[in-house]
Amino acid sequence: MAATWLTIFLMLVLSSIYCIVSHPSPEMWFQDLFPPSVCPINANVNNFYGIMFDAGSTGTRIHIYTFVQKNPEQPPELEGEIFESVKPGLSAYVDQPEKGAETVRGLLEMAKGAVPPSYWKETPVVLKATAGLRLLPAPKAQALLSEVREVFEESPFLVPNNSVSIMDGSSEGVLAWITVNFLTGQLYGQNQQTVGTLDLGGASTQITFLPRSEETLEQTPVDFVTSFEMFNSTYKLYTHSYLGFGLKAARLATLGALEMEAADGQMFRSSCLPKRLEAEWHFAGVRYQYGGNRKAGETGFEPCYSEVLKVVQGKLHQPDEIRRNSFYAFSYYYDRAVDTNLIDYEKGGVLEVRDFERKAKEVCDNLDRYTSASPFLCMDLSYITALLKEGFGFGDNTLLQLTKKVNNVETSWALGATFHLLQSLGLSR
Repeated sequence: MAATWLTIFLMLVLSSIYCIVSHPSPEMWFQDLFPPSVCPINANVNNFYGIMFDAGSTGTRIHIYTFVQKNPEQPPELEGEIFESVKPGLSAYVDQPEKGAETVRGLLEMAKGAVPPSYWKETPVVLKATAGLRLLPAPKAQALLSEVREVFEESPFLVPNNSVSIMDGSSEGVLAWITVNFLTGQLYGQNQQTVGTLDLGGASTQITFLPRSEETLEQTPVDFVTSFEMFNSTYKLYTHSYLGFGLKAARLATLGALEMEAADGQMFRSSCLPKRLEAEWHFAGVRYQYGGNRKAGETGFEPCYSEVLKVVQGKLHQPDEIRRNSFYAFSYYYDRAVDTNLIDYEKGGVLEVRDFERKAKEVCDNLDRYTSASPFLCMDLSYITALLKEGFGFGDNTLLQLTKKVNNVETSWALGATFHLLQSLGLSR
C-alpha cells in the first residue's frame, strides 16, 4: 500500500513540474501519462492558446501554440508548440469534401486534448489553405472549405469570422518571415539583422526579405512590396508568391503537362527521369502518366537542366540585394537536401547554392544508383538549382540556412499567422 501511495505522489509531483516547465510535445514519452488537459488550470494565469491549420497541397497540418504574456509592453512569449499532420492534403478530396473535412476533425480532436477545457471558448481555431486549393476550380475549393467550417462550428473552440479561407500567396511569405524572425529574436528593437525566407511548396514558392536599401524598393514592382505592423513596429517587406512554381507544379511544367489535358493514355516524358521508367502520378485530383526518354544520350544533368530552365528563365523578378542577404530555406528545399544527405534530417544545416547543383549532377548522371529514391529526384534537384540561380538570381556561394525548426518550433507561416490572428482579436499586443 505504501508503495502505491508513493507512486501516486511521485506522479502528481511530476505532473505539476511538467505543467510548469514544459508544454507537451507529441515526441515526449510521458505525454500519455500526463496529457495537457490534466494540468492545473491556473498554472499560469497569463497563458493563452491559438490553433492554426495549414491546409497545404501535400498535407493538412495542425499547430497548437501556447503563449504567455509576462509583460504587456512586450510581445508574448511562445511557451510551446504541438504539431501534427495528415496526408494527403484537402485538394486530394476535391470530389469528396466530406472526407476531406473528416481529416480536419481528427486533428481537431488532438487540440481538445492539448488545450485545457477552461480555455476552449477563448482559444481561436483557424484554417488557411494554400496553393493546393488556389489551383482548384473555385466551386470545388469552396465546397471543401464549407465542410471544414461546419466541423469548426461543431467544436468547442472560438471560431472567428473568416475562420476558413484560402490564403493569398504573398501573405504566406510575409507570415513565414514573421515566424522565422520572431524565433531567431530579430523582431525586437533593431531590425537590420533580419533574415530572408525562401519557401518551396508543392504548388507555389515564396521569397520574402526586408530590403536595406531604398534603391531596392524603388526598383521593385509595387505589388512586390507590403507594409504591416507587428509588435509596435512597422515593416516594409519585399515579398512575392509565384503560383505554379512549387516543386510539384514545376514537375508538370517540365513534363509539358500544363499545356494540355492529361488524357487517359497520354504519356509525358522527360530527360530527368530513368529511361525505362513508366508510372502514374496523382496531383490536385488529376492522374498523369509519365516516363523517361528512350533515346540514347537524352538523360543526365545537362539535358534535364535544359528542360527545367525553360520553366523559370526570365519569369521571376531578380532583386540585386538578395545576394547580400542571409536566407532561411524550408519545405522542399529542406526535404530534397535531406533525401540526398546534404543535411541531417533532425539538425538541418547550412548549404551554398552550388551544393544543390553539385548534387543534381551527381544524381542525374547516375540515375541507376538512385533507383530506390523518388523517380523525380533528378528533376527536383535540377529545378531547385535553376530556381535559385536563374529564377531568383542567387550566386553560387550564397548561403542558405536549411531548417525545419528553430528553438523546437516549426518554421512555417503558421506561427506568424497566429500572431496576426491573436492581435486582430485583441489577445496579443
